[in-house]
Amino acid sequence: MESNKNFKILVTGGAGFIGSHVVRRFVTSYPDYSIVNLDKLTYAGNLENLRDIEKMPNYQFIKGDITNMTFVNALFKEHEFDAVIHLAAESHVDRSIQDPLSFVTTNVVGTVNILNAALATWKDHFENKLFYHISTDEVYGSLGESGYFTESTSYDPKSPYSASKAGSDHFVRSYENTYALPVVITNCSNNYGPYQFPEKLLPLMIHNIRNNKPLPVYGTGENIRDWLFVKDHADAIDLVFHSGKKGETYNIGGFNEWKNIDIVRLLCRIMDDKLHRQPGTSEKLIEFVKDRPGHDQRYAIDAAKISSELGWKPSVTFEQGLEITVDWYLENIAWLDHVTSGAYKTYYDSQYRNR
Repeated sequence: MESNKNFKILVTGGAGFIGSHVVRRFVTSYPDYSIVNLDKLTYAGNLENLRDIEKMPNYQFIKGDITNMTFVNALFKEHEFDAVIHLAAESHVDRSIQDPLSFVTTNVVGTVNILNAALATWKDHFENKLFYHISTDEVYGSLGESGYFTESTSYDPKSPYSASKAGSDHFVRSYENTYALPVVITNCSNNYGPYQFPEKLLPLMIHNIRNNKPLPVYGTGENIRDWLFVKDHADAIDLVFHSGKKGETYNIGGFNEWKNIDIVRLLCRIMDDKLHRQPGTSEKLIEFVKDRPGHDQRYAIDAAKISSELGWKPSVTFEQGLEITVDWYLENIAWLDHVTSGAYKTYYDSQYRNR
């Protein structure tokens, strides 16, 4: 995408964890762009994530559901977006095991609704238009002790969540092939950092350590993940949006493989130090629990393509990013308490309902 001060960009899921970082980056870095944040505000969408930019003149929030085709079509007709950064998705594997259909509805049907609306709005006039789809490394399945996911790795999803994301990826590629819609896809590894909902590993453990609650670890904790600091991910999205080649896929990883149990133990040591507890105190809270069905053993991203072609690389090590993350949660206890109590849901009513 060539930089254009008149860009109007739709960011779906922009009140979520990754989405809020992307929205903030685009709103603050490109004051001439108009950024519209569309979010349904489910349990993981939180407008408190964006308090610092909500009054910026180039930012607008709209509450809505991407699975509502009539609403989506009307939204595109009204705003005539130049580009879409599509992050809205159900994303928690455990929830997908309990309710697969919700993941199909949001991740597949919702994505097709957005694709159709973009196609109808742009009407074959695709110059300086872009549909940017954000996906996950989980679509590739599970790795053994060696090897890495590349952009050419065959899809082999193992959970309802990853299957639904794989389906959405296929639809995006099919629209590029069938209709020549300008698209780009990125598949990222596990994100961590500020504003993450505490169903995910790191904020869950931070919250539980702070409150002296058990630290549940699946199986033996030997599952391996590649970890990506969320602000580095937002930087990569910015770079791909402006410099990525249309029709391409880019894998975004942190070059950061860790066993779950090693991360939890490292986090315990950091938290003990931050909370002025005796070393080893928090590790005593670790409890190994029954593994979840179909738990992938290892994910590892080869991010050589985005590094060599676009010049992107992570800005922090995992240890540095984890320190930043812990400090943020400890400095934002009110945010964490609001999220875990459900009080954050009142923020929309207080800030937007009566406007």
